Amino acid sequence: MESEASTSSPKPAGANASDDIDAYMAEQGEDHGVAVGPTPGSGISQQEKLKLVEDALKRPMAVGETWYVVSRRWYQRWKKAMTGEEDKEGRVEEVQLGPVDNTPLCGSNGEITSSLVEHVDCEFVPEDVWQLFEQWYGPSPNPLPRKVVERGITKMAALELHPPKFRVHLLVPAVISRSSPPKMVAVSSTDKVGDVMQTFAETISKEKAAGRYRVWRVASTVTPDNMLVAADIVRTHGAILLERTDERTVEGEFVESDESFVVEFTQSDQWVVDTSQVPSPSSARSLPPPPPPPPTQNAPLFKSGSDFFSQFSQKTSPAVGATSNSSFKSGAVVAVNKSGPSARPKVQQEPGTMGLGNMGNTCFMNSAIQCLVHTPELAEYFLTGVFQEELNPDNPLGMHGQVAQAFGALLMRLWDRESTMSSYTPREFKQTLQRFAPQFSGYQQHDSQELIAFLLDGLHEDLNRVLKKPYVEKPDWEGGGNKELVEFANVSWEGHMKRNDSVVVDLFQGQLRSTLVCPECEKVSITFDPFMYFTLPLPVQKKWSHDILYIPWDLEKRHLKIPIEINRDSSFKDVRQLLGRWMDATPDNLLTLEIFSHRFYKNLDDNIMVDEMSDNDVIVCFELPCHAQQSRTYKPQSGDPFIVPVFATESSPSRPSYSRGPNLFGFPFITVITQEQAKDPEAMYDAVADRLQRWTEHARHLYSWVAGRSDDMEPVHIPISGQPIKDAVTEFREGGEVVTLEEEEVPEEGDIVDEKATVVQQADEDANMETHDGGPRNTGFKRDLFRLRLQKGNQPYGIGYNNYAMSPGRYETWEQRAAGAKDGVLLQPADVFFAEFDDPVKSYYFGDDRSQYEYARWNHFEEFVHPELAASRKAASTQKQKGLTLQDCLDEFTREEKLGEDDLWYCPRCKKHQQATKGMDLWKVPDILIVHLKRFSNSRMLRDKIDTFVDFPIEGLDLSSMVGERSVGKRLQEEGVDVEALGLHDLDEPLMYDLFAVDEHLGGLGGGHYRAYAMNHVTGKWYHFDDSHVTPSRPEAAVNSNAYLLFYRRRTSRPLGGKSHEKVELARTRPKTEIEVTAHEEVQLPTPPSEGSVSRGEPSISSVPPTILEWPTPNSMVPSSPSSPPPPLESLPPSFDDALYDPILQSDGLTGLPSTQLEFPDPSSRGSPSSIDAEPDDDNDGPFYQPDLDESMEYSQDSLRLRKAKFPGDESLDEDEGLDDGTDVLMTPAESELDENESASSR
Repeated sequence: MESEASTSSPKPAGANASDDIDAYMAEQGEDHGVAVGPTPGSGISQQEKLKLVEDALKRPMAVGETWYVVSRRWYQRWKKAMTGEEDKEGRVEEVQLGPVDNTPLCGSNGEITSSLVEHVDCEFVPEDVWQLFEQWYGPSPNPLPRKVVERGITKMAALELHPPKFRVHLLVPAVISRSSPPKMVAVSSTDKVGDVMQTFAETISKEKAAGRYRVWRVASTVTPDNMLVAADIVRTHGAILLERTDERTVEGEFVESDESFVVEFTQSDQWVVDTSQVPSPSSARSLPPPPPPPPTQNAPLFKSGSDFFSQFSQKTSPAVGATSNSSFKSGAVVAVNKSGPSARPKVQQEPGTMGLGNMGNTCFMNSAIQCLVHTPELAEYFLTGVFQEELNPDNPLGMHGQVAQAFGALLMRLWDRESTMSSYTPREFKQTLQRFAPQFSGYQQHDSQELIAFLLDGLHEDLNRVLKKPYVEKPDWEGGGNKELVEFANVSWEGHMKRNDSVVVDLFQGQLRSTLVCPECEKVSITFDPFMYFTLPLPVQKKWSHDILYIPWDLEKRHLKIPIEINRDSSFKDVRQLLGRWMDATPDNLLTLEIFSHRFYKNLDDNIMVDEMSDNDVIVCFELPCHAQQSRTYKPQSGDPFIVPVFATESSPSRPSYSRGPNLFGFPFITVITQEQAKDPEAMYDAVADRLQRWTEHARHLYSWVAGRSDDMEPVHIPISGQPIKDAVTEFREGGEVVTLEEEEVPEEGDIVDEKATVVQQADEDANMETHDGGPRNTGFKRDLFRLRLQKGNQPYGIGYNNYAMSPGRYETWEQRAAGAKDGVLLQPADVFFAEFDDPVKSYYFGDDRSQYEYARWNHFEEFVHPELAASRKAASTQKQKGLTLQDCLDEFTREEKLGEDDLWYCPRCKKHQQATKGMDLWKVPDILIVHLKRFSNSRMLRDKIDTFVDFPIEGLDLSSMVGERSVGKRLQEEGVDVEALGLHDLDEPLMYDLFAVDEHLGGLGGGHYRAYAMNHVTGKWYHFDDSHVTPSRPEAAVNSNAYLLFYRRRTSRPLGGKSHEKVELARTRPKTEIEVTAHEEVQLPTPPSEGSVSRGEPSISSVPPTILEWPTPNSMVPSSPSSPPPPLESLPPSFDDALYDPILQSDGLTGLPSTQLEFPDPSSRGSPSSIDAEPDDDNDGPFYQPDLDESMEYSQDSLRLRKAKFPGDESLDEDEGLDDGTDVLMTPAESELDENESASSR
């Protein structure tokens, strides 16, 4: 049959076939088509393009769709071109855009970086939008199509940012000397294997893919870097033939990216290689099953060399015929004859030293797992099988027990005493994890701490001993002394335990005390809450440093440049609070804005975080005589004044143009117009002129002056700051003309400057003034300084203006405003003033570009360093030299703080919200303490990591003085109170902790690499776990600046784990069972359950006694049925490779198997699974497994009834009770000899 093309449209990494492929396919008679270029654009307007795209982006993603990743930088430039917006980088014309450029999103290898965040680094656009982009601007050199897939049990639609990629080769009879690399083909993890095969074939040749082809999976280590693979490589090193009709998915069958596949086309209706000549690959990556945890023992149930797999490897067989039981099963039987002992010696690994393979940015998971599985008490809990007894699959808050089972299987594998593997790829665990936590799907980097938090919570709910959670009301603190406080804490903990009781609670959970104190009535509120990990802030929070240009309202006060340092998680509300305190100003009267290109560019209100600003941004703070109306809590009042921005501009051209904006210059400023002033244009003119005094050296000459008597002179406030004002001379000429000239600057007759200076400096050329005895008197501001223009804005303070919006053609006249004015008020909210200066006036008061505005004062801000900042810098320098310790972090955690205005606490006594004082401290500490050093900060604009070194003890972390329960208990003990009755024990024993694991992170946020250090509690040795690489280490090496999660174990005289420890010890005392099998006995493989059985998964075969276990099918949460595909690969015995080299398979011991397929994993393999099918058994009517084992061995009844299975001959079997057809049963040797009549009667 012919395969259909994949519906996911996976794309090859390269667009064109290489030269050698072209040459080779040409020899086979292939005709290449001609590429067709994109259709030219339709010529629609920019506004229409913007609407088309924005409407499409509002459409939700649908599973199966293809969306494209677009660089945020390119998208923002495109949007600017569509809107005409002009920002700091200037205006963007559409002709400047070019094709979509995704270069910033990709690394040096062309792959998407792991740290992409939507709306920060990139945008996701549907396929029709991408086609429009290519139609309008040409094909993109680096398209990034991604498929929308379902994630988790909630079937959440999500974009698969990191799809797996595979190497695809072409199989040829002989080597052709070519140098082109293989094709890298990206597919979706949800694609079916058959469809992916079609894609592989089409990548090589679409024409040939329409005919007959096969796809082989080969080891990446044996394939060359060339596209063409000679048939001899497949014959020599082996391969696995994929099945074209396979319906399973890539995610379920292919382990990791970069696998190699070889496409084989027929030549003259003949295959290039004969299937019988292809052995199983010597590097096949099949895996042994997860060893099912024994229900009662902590030691191996088989003696060394006597378990099923050991005996299996000691048998011989002259030949074996097998077909793959996975997506890689062949269409024909591949037979290989081998004899003799195994060609590959097995090296037994020390338990607990197995690495974990990286499946693509899964180091965050690997490091977390290594830390948890090296927790001694947790490991013993799973190794002894206690967790099987405590599974709670019906917990609605749990994961149906599957997370606990998957973690147990993984832990058993890592601690397997018989393992010969140095590493293992935890594919099934990841599949289970991402079904319940879609956020961990795919191959993107995640936070290791978030994974541990989810995993511990999932294990807790899956293993919760409380089957039905009661409603528990949280108690309230009614006040009292230390005794009442202890009783209150106990009640809170008991209420928690009524709903939560598991091994996670026994080991990892402690109790925190939170104390709130009302600042008004001093009401104290205390609450106790459980915690599972202890997050500690680092007291060296990174600071945001910037210079703020501060402009007081009082013209006699200097404008200043004030350097500030504030925490990076602060908002501009905090900045205004700081400046208000430093400058003795009301914070609500301060207005913070960003200036760019002579205008206000951004409104820095309460919602803007300081880390959104770059180092070069110009930030200004205006002090106003009224509320700045910038706070979130501000409520507008009817009599509020107008806060109007003023932009200085050169005079407009004679013909106003809508396409060209005014020429802005200088420093924009703010004026405040009262409701009364807003009725009079002259009053508004005066208000603007008044603010101009700060920005010119010639402030005195903004006024008109007349001579007057001394008795009627009025004082004039003239700011004297900056450069000293030169002496002025007032000259009385004939006819009463008064002219004021500056000494040393009287121009010579005929100088061009004379015209400019004289125009400005004359008090009034046309006025006939009388000479008086007094000095000059000011009559107000000159009326010809500038023309005051008015324009309506869209945002406060003139934010968001571009050249088009500010064009002179959009000015409004006072007459137009008066026509629609209400109560005579000519202004409206968000209005903007433009002060339009003629060139001579501008040059006199400010200067010009050539003179670098020599008379302007906006370039002269005096620096002011507040003493508080100087002290803070000195303290930071001292702290840096001293370094940080874990105790410093603990002190920072327990430091009291005042709640912010946005996080008020409702006081029940005052009946209102208050800025209470809050304190947090440890009350009860767990046996296993996980310390999370809060190194990562993540805001909307900045993702950063604090890489400061924190010194922490390896042994002897003493928390005695930090734990409230201990200190309060000692005080009560001194008072003679019976503390034992209060549940307080071992008060004299110090709370000492010893380090046993560290999860470390190298690099920055959103990327980097996770590794782990852990101590093997069996040997006492430390190891360094770097994914699959494990090396011996020292505990001192774990103490470094990369340490992220610290795992401490309490040092105590009593056993750790409480109830869980008791259950583990009980499991240890149960009789141990060992099965001896002589080396000369033939072992018959167990027969699968009867066709009528239905279970949640097939039973695993392992080196433990026959036990009924519920191993869920990793690819499905629903029960498996006869029509369901077999469980995925990594769950049953050896692969082709190891099976062929194992002596047992060189005998006739594999006859008589049923048609149901069994998989035999390779214990030494490390990568993707590959398994085989046993030959069918003619006698398959029996309902039982029939292993040929020692019949004299007795088995515990408990060990055979984990799934309510009862066996014939069991005396406890009720008359009406029998074997459930829906239960998978693995029988003991004695029971396997029961005949079918007995079996039938037992039912």
